[in-house]
Amino acid sequence: MAYIAEAVFERELKKGSAELLILSLVEHRPRHGYEISKLIEERSNGVLKFNVASFYPLLYRLEKRGFVEGRWVEKAGQRRRRYYSLTSQGKKVLKAQRNTWRDFVEAMNRITGAEHA
Repeated sequence: MAYIAEAVFERELKKGSAELLILSLVEHRPRHGYEISKLIEERSNGVLKFNVASFYPLLYRLEKRGFVEGRWVEKAGQRRRRYYSLTSQGKKVLKAQRNTWRDFVEAMNRITGAEHA
């Protein structure tokens, strides 16, 4: 039973941080979905992985909400890809989410003693 609870906890943490991760990765330059997904996996040393079934719908929701803007790009010898960039509204949301995340992590560290581990 402990494993199930751990898996649910991990899934909820990932779900709650996915927007922040994506917005952060398109902050400075446009990226396509596969690149964003791979960067999350690489930079987290494999701890964070998103499956296609949940990742692309999240990108579409971010676009629908006006946080990112997608555009199709075709390059010779490659298939067409949708590149996402941060909008001005997305920049505001990213700033707010970073502040909230920082405050949350600091509070968790104070409570759990993780900074002393």
